Amino acid sequence: MGDEHRTEHDALGDVRVPAGAYYGAETVRAVENFRISGRPPRPDLMRALAQVKVAAARANARIGALEPRLAEAIERAGREVMDGDMADQFLVDPYQAGAGTSTHMNVNEVLANRANELLGGSLGAYDHVHPNDHVNMGQSSNDVFPTATRIAVVAAAEPLVSSLGALAETLRSKGDEFEGVVKSGRTHLQDAVPITLGREFHAYAEMVRRAAERLDETARRRVARLPIGGTAVGTGFGAQAGYREAVLEELESVTGLAVFGADDLVEIVRNHGDLAEFAGALKSVAGVVSQVCNDLRMLAMGPRTGMAEIRLPEVQPGSSIMPGKVNPSICEMVNMVCMRVSGAEHSVALAAQAGQLDMTVMTPLVADELLEAERLMERAATTLTERCVRDIEADAERCREYAWASLGLATALRELVGYERAAEIAVTAYRTGATVRAVAEREGVASPDELDRVLDPSRYV
Repeated sequence: MGDEHRTEHDALGDVRVPAGAYYGAETVRAVENFRISGRPPRPDLMRALAQVKVAAARANARIGALEPRLAEAIERAGREVMDGDMADQFLVDPYQAGAGTSTHMNVNEVLANRANELLGGSLGAYDHVHPNDHVNMGQSSNDVFPTATRIAVVAAAEPLVSSLGALAETLRSKGDEFEGVVKSGRTHLQDAVPITLGREFHAYAEMVRRAAERLDETARRRVARLPIGGTAVGTGFGAQAGYREAVLEELESVTGLAVFGADDLVEIVRNHGDLAEFAGALKSVAGVVSQVCNDLRMLAMGPRTGMAEIRLPEVQPGSSIMPGKVNPSICEMVNMVCMRVSGAEHSVALAAQAGQLDMTVMTPLVADELLEAERLMERAATTLTERCVRDIEADAERCREYAWASLGLATALRELVGYERAAEIAVTAYRTGATVRAVAEREGVASPDELDRVLDPSRYV
């Protein structure tokens, strides 16, 4: 061994490891095997894996399976990782062998080497703490990695739900502001009966609120259900009596999350249905937020040749060729994020259905997709709130003009002349370019005062 490397040994033989590395032989093999995305693992996932290891060390010490001094060293190393230390030691590509074993062993090796160092040992010697025998005591990649995935997903759901709540509240505030702005409704993208801009924005707020509520409930009641203690196939083989109960209690303490154990560990080790359901709830959020952005873009279309009923804040120039052009850039960005999040749902669904026999091996893909989707959606929702919705303005005069010009107002004539006659007036108005009111007055449907009353859009909102 040269000055810059040490030699470690695993079941396949000798492996050269950088002398100062906290990782070991299995990490080196994984890095050599999986040069795929060029990305390191998600920090949220690594934090969750460290939390599992801290909880497991404490639990094994509680039941007398692990010496307290070793458990304390593992916990101290794990908490350093939780705080973001040694992040450069986690190197395994998210696209790796099934079950997350490579990333899992990366964590086991780093914590073992750091714990040994804390106990006065040398890197790579494992004289005091061994990656498998001590850090991984009573555990398997098959219960640890999905447990960490679920913990990370639940933790990331909290800021996402909060950002969606802020978006919903801002939309509701705008609804209050626009309550008196009467405008034409549009169904099938055609003129419809009147509505207020305020009621439309209140509806957007409720759409976002309900989508966030579904996501939050799925996280708390489905994803927070953990397989820890099931070990390889859900039977708990290799874990000592009392470990499962102890590790669940410790996980609640370490994570601060309301997690709980699955009733059937064999079922949850082989079933990623909860995570697929959460991906579906994320897709629902993306669909709602995208729909809102599509509407905002259409309502702001123009400014001279479109609806232009609202004005979005101008955040940047919009064209490299057309001077003065300003685009709905924030909404466009959010639409793209929503497309990405919707795609993640399909990937997770495929990974979940790829489960075979006693486990689902595609957990690394599930973790990577969900955590990326949550992060993107949270940032997009926050940006949409702060750089777009908060400063939207209404063009009340433009809305009023469209409301009076709408062919949908013919609906109000039914009480005077019935449906068929009202339809004839609407068609005549369309073909001649006149308003419904002008045609109705010309044809003597009612007095001008009566028509002003019946066809006043504000009566129907």
